[in-house]
Amino acid sequence: MTERLIQSVERAADVLELFLNSTAELSVKEISQELVLSKSTVHGIIKTLEHRGYLQQNPDDLKYKLGMKLFELGIAVENQLDIGKVAHPIIENLVAELNETVHLVVRQRDEVIYIEKVEGPHTLRIYSQVGKRAPYHCTGVGKAILAFQDDAEIDRVLSKGPLEPYTEYTLTDKVEIKNQLTLIRNQGYSIDDEEIELGLRCVAAPIFNHQGKAIASVSCAAPTMRLDEEMLAKVIKGIKQAAADISHCIGYKINSAI
Repeated sequence: MTERLIQSVERAADVLELFLNSTAELSVKEISQELVLSKSTVHGIIKTLEHRGYLQQNPDDLKYKLGMKLFELGIAVENQLDIGKVAHPIIENLVAELNETVHLVVRQRDEVIYIEKVEGPHTLRIYSQVGKRAPYHCTGVGKAILAFQDDAEIDRVLSKGPLEPYTEYTLTDKVEIKNQLTLIRNQGYSIDDEEIELGLRCVAAPIFNHQGKAIASVSCAAPTMRLDEEMLAKVIKGIKQAAADISHCIGYKINSAI
């Protein structure tokens, strides 16, 4: 049985959603024309939304814009969102597809921290474990996030102190790292090729929140001998798709970046 929808609530939602794809401010006339509703109907909806704080009027041009109540609700939604729970089924599907271990990390100011890890069927002891922290400069997960920060933040992270060389392949020169970050930003994924642990290769892609900020990343790690060119292409495709799916689930849209 189809549930009965309340028309007035539907119309109020239509008014609010106009601001998603329109200019920052709209007049009663503009809203009326967009929704093909009478100005009197629109006026009543707007005044109710304004009373509750969902819209506010600009006293200079009498147009309306989104109110702070929506900002408060957005913060509440973000606080309730558990990225680990959202990502887990996507990660499990990716492990089943690739038969390799997949991780999820989140950004903390000076490091990344592993919050999810789903093991593949192969027995492999690797650097990562849930709760473990890792540096930005030599991990796939870290570089995938760092590449999408602004220049000032990249400089801050890379200038915190000497960059530790974990293996002979670890980049510690800041200019070389920045060049690598530019490449990562252009291609949408990063590769850690034995930079944190010898014999281990990792492919990672960034996860963006509703503001278009890279706040996390997802990665697949495997021994270099199993990640040949054919398998590497498959992993890159899977990781990028998983990152895009998780980003979508937490509110990211292509035009969200600021």
